[in-house]
Amino acid sequence: MKVLKLALCAAAASLAMAGAAAAQDEAPAVDIAFNVGVASDYVFRGYTQTDEGPQVFGGVDLTYGMFYAGTWASNVDFFDSTDAEVDLYAGVKPTLGPVGLDLGVIYYHYLNEPDGAEYANTEFKLAGSVPAGPATLGAAVFYSPDGFGVAEQTTYYEVNGSYSPMANLGLSGAFGRQTYEGGGDYNTWNLGGGYTFAERFTLDLRYHDTDVDDCEDVCDERVVATLKAAF
Repeated sequence: MKVLKLALCAAAASLAMAGAAAAQDEAPAVDIAFNVGVASDYVFRGYTQTDEGPQVFGGVDLTYGMFYAGTWASNVDFFDSTDAEVDLYAGVKPTLGPVGLDLGVIYYHYLNEPDGAEYANTEFKLAGSVPAGPATLGAAVFYSPDGFGVAEQTTYYEVNGSYSPMANLGLSGAFGRQTYEGGGDYNTWNLGGGYTFAERFTLDLRYHDTDVDDCEDVCDERVVATLKAAF
């Protein structure tokens, strides 16, 4: 009987250890990813952020299961003392059946912005995407209670799609509408493709344009080449 009790205790201990190990294996790990890149221009929602000059950027992303957080930085040129943009963001990416959701918040900070410029702003993001064979269809809404500069409430709506005819080639495009409280709304769109090589590098060539009639060349049509490395 004593031997049986010892055997049962040993079995129970083994099961407990196995269960603990399985639970540890199932727990999501924290993943860290880095990216750096250069581009011929920095275009954000149809407007150049570098006065049509080159861009150097980089960022780091942390993910834990469906949760994520990160930061990203780039040079900018707003014809004033502002030197760089630094973004901080976080969110969660749950799934609802075939739909992948993205609920997040983004804080845009600008280094050495002039006094009273009020460039810094926060946006709240709600996005979703659904696979359609080799393609993906998506939509997103970005809302800011106090937008960039003198803008008050702003909302950006976007529909987008991507298609991968092969593993290392992706084609994508988006159509968006930027709205402002008090007027000044406009439409913007982009279309391009990215080619990944040597596992870590992606070369993207993209066409951007808006329907703004007079913007002193800062939102005219343009083609942007971007080379990005991910680690």
